[in-house]
Amino acid sequence: MRYLPVILLLFMIWVYLLTVFLRRKLAFLHFAIGCAGMFGFLFFLLEPYATAPLARFVCYLTGLVGKRLGTFEAFSSYGMLFIQNENGPVSLYVDFECAGLVEILVFISLVTFFDVYRWWQKLLISIGGSVWLVACNVLRLSIICNIIHWLGNEAYYVAHTIVGRVVFYALSIILYFYVFTRRQIRTQIVGEFRYDGKTD
Repeated sequence: MRYLPVILLLFMIWVYLLTVFLRRKLAFLHFAIGCAGMFGFLFFLLEPYATAPLARFVCYLTGLVGKRLGTFEAFSSYGMLFIQNENGPVSLYVDFECAGLVEILVFISLVTFFDVYRWWQKLLISIGGSVWLVACNVLRLSIICNIIHWLGNEAYYVAHTIVGRVVFYALSIILYFYVFTRRQIRTQIVGEFRYDGKTD
């Protein structure tokens, strides 16, 4: 690997910065730099090997939905979804963006440096969240394919660019709310407030 020495150097700098932020109790910088660095290293290590298998797996699962509904079929070995409609056949290629690897790695990185959970909880949440994001992606692609099947080729732009993304990111926001926001609120220690200006 041509860039391996550079990656190793960056990794050592990243680890050193994390230890500095931890000693200085700079929680925000520890979280921000930790998440960004972990995502970068995971992406560098996994993207060449995980993207194609994940895309084929998502294509296969989406094809099961299409087979059940009888509206489209999948050729998972090629990462293709084949949709038949009144205007003729349409083929959709499940590419890097559709695989959802970036979203999964971002989620895992955030969970890893979110200090509200214990290590075993982070592991389970990372696995569960990854499964959720794959399911969201399958649902998104299924909706896109069904819209094209029923409304024709001219509905592709709206289905893919608007409807599909709205569905995926709405479901992602639900995941982020329950994993991060709700948990953070529940673990906060809030003092008692009095109208006389004193707090306990």
